[in-house]
This record gives sequence, C-alpha cells and structure tokens, in this order.
Amino acid sequence: MSEQTTSATTTKDKKPLGRKPVARKDMSKVQWTLKEMKRNYIAYVMCAPYFLIFFLFTVLPVILSIFYSFTIFNLIEPMKWCGFDNYIRLFLDDDIFLIAVQNTLIFAVIIGPVSYFLSLFVAWFINELSPKIRSVVTLIFYAPSISGGATTIWTVFFSGDSYGYANSLLMRLGIIQSPIQFFQNEDYVMPLCIVIALWSSLGTSFLSFIGGLQTIDKAQMEAAAVDGIKNRWQELYYVTLPNMKPQLMFGAILAITSAFGFGSIVDSLCGNPSVNYCAWTIVHHLNDYGGSRYEIGYASAIATILFAMMVGCNMLVKKLLAKVGQ
Repeated sequence: MSEQTTSATTTKDKKPLGRKPVARKDMSKVQWTLKEMKRNYIAYVMCAPYFLIFFLFTVLPVILSIFYSFTIFNLIEPMKWCGFDNYIRLFLDDDIFLIAVQNTLIFAVIIGPVSYFLSLFVAWFINELSPKIRSVVTLIFYAPSISGGATTIWTVFFSGDSYGYANSLLMRLGIIQSPIQFFQNEDYVMPLCIVIALWSSLGTSFLSFIGGLQTIDKAQMEAAAVDGIKNRWQELYYVTLPNMKPQLMFGAILAITSAFGFGSIVDSLCGNPSVNYCAWTIVHHLNDYGGSRYEIGYASAIATILFAMMVGCNMLVKKLLAKVGQ
C-alpha cells in the first residue's frame, strides 16, 4: 500500500519537460492564437529579423503602391487624391497600355507553361542519367540562364545585315534576295523573343526540380509497382509529382514571375521601345511612367494591375497543383 502511495505521489510531482499546448475549447480564435504565440514566443523572437526585413522591403512597398495608385503624385508636387481616375485612364484613354496587356498575356500564356513543363521534363530526363553525366548535362542546360550576355549570341545570329548567320544562310540557299531586319520587323520580333526566352528559361526552377527528384524514396517506386503502376508516365503522375509539390509550387511561382516580368530580353534585342510597340509589355509601361516620367501614382496603378494578374495566376496554379496525383 505504501509503495503504491509513493509511486502515485512521485508521478503526481513530476513536472512536464515542456509546456502543454493550449486547449482551444471555450476560447475564441484570437484568444487561442495569442496564447499559442505567448507559449512559442522564442520562435517568434528568432523569426522577427526576417519578418521585419520582409515587411519593410516587400509587404510595405506593395501596400504603398496600392495607396499611391489612387493619387496623383510626381515626387515634386504635393500628393492629390484622385480615386479611380488612374485606372479609368489606363483602360479607357491609354491605348499603349492595352497593347502592353495583350503582349504580356501572350508572353505569359506561352513562356510560363512551356518553360515550366520544359524545366520539369528536362530535369526528369537528367535525373535518370548517371551522376557524372548528370552534372555535365545540368551545367549545359543551366548555363544560358546564368550567362548575363547570352542574348548577344542571338543578336549576332539574327543580325540585320548580310553578315548575320541567319541572313547569310538564307541568301546562300536562295530563299531571300536581301537581308531581313529581324528585330525591326513586327512579323519576327515577337516569335524570336519568345524562342530566346524559352532558350534561357531553364533557371532556378530547373535545379529545384532536380533536387526534388533526388529526394524521392525508391521504396515508393517499388510499392507503386506492386500496387499496379504499369509504366513511367503513371509513376510520374501518381508517385513522383505528389512527392514534389513544394518544388512544383516554387517552380510555378518563378515561372509566373518571369513570364509577367518579361522585358529585359526585348530591350537587349529590339531596343526600347520595340518597333510599333509590337513587344511592349506592362513592365515596359511601368518603367516608362515610373522611371522616366516620374508619374508615381499612374505607375503605381500599372504595378497594382500587374500584381493582381500575378496573384490570380498563382491562385489558379495552386488549385491545379493540389489535384496532382488524385
């Protein structure tokens, strides 16, 4: 009897090693959140420097941009509230902006999905190679995206004189009689910019896909074969891709950002602006009004619309990726 009493007393006097989670019963969501934050305050203190920097340089600029989009502000004169006048001007009075929206959507619809799936399938192919060959092939595919002056190759290849490789070859074959001004002709500017953008699109998302493929447990492949997976395509859809959802989402965000932020390649190949604004994008329009004309309010309205388009595409891609493997 005494032994049982001593054991019960000892068990009762033992203190837990850590604090117990706060029960959510009879507490509102706000109260429960505050209790959990108080319980895990050390983690919040450790994350505070990053959150502070992220808020100051990412969240706050977005909030200010949305606010400035409802004002007339040029950095010199006092700010004036104008409501939705900037947005009305964009869609009803600014024909160049409508051209920019059309070109941006063309670039985004083509470059975004194609570069995304191209990165995924090239990474899947390279992952099947031996480690030594894999490292060499990875460098070959990744090199164009890290070469800052890689577009110079294409300016030489499609040079507008007879010394350009493309014009020289076409003239020797008798297809053309005089050189074609590729980057000064509306019929060639958009297709060439898209091809060159796809050529240089295997970037960070490509490496993240390879890293995701390397982390998949081989035992899952064997279990899938036992469960009835018959070919590599079924293995890719039901086993590989569900295990790579974080990398897929990361690659999708990078693809969306690069597709909607497309513009530097056009500047280096065609100049700014391109002929008859045939490759003029929202980013070009934003830089024109924000960096050259200093119409900060109007530029903020352009940036807000671009931000809304990117967020909408991000939400759509998130829903599509949630269905992978189902």
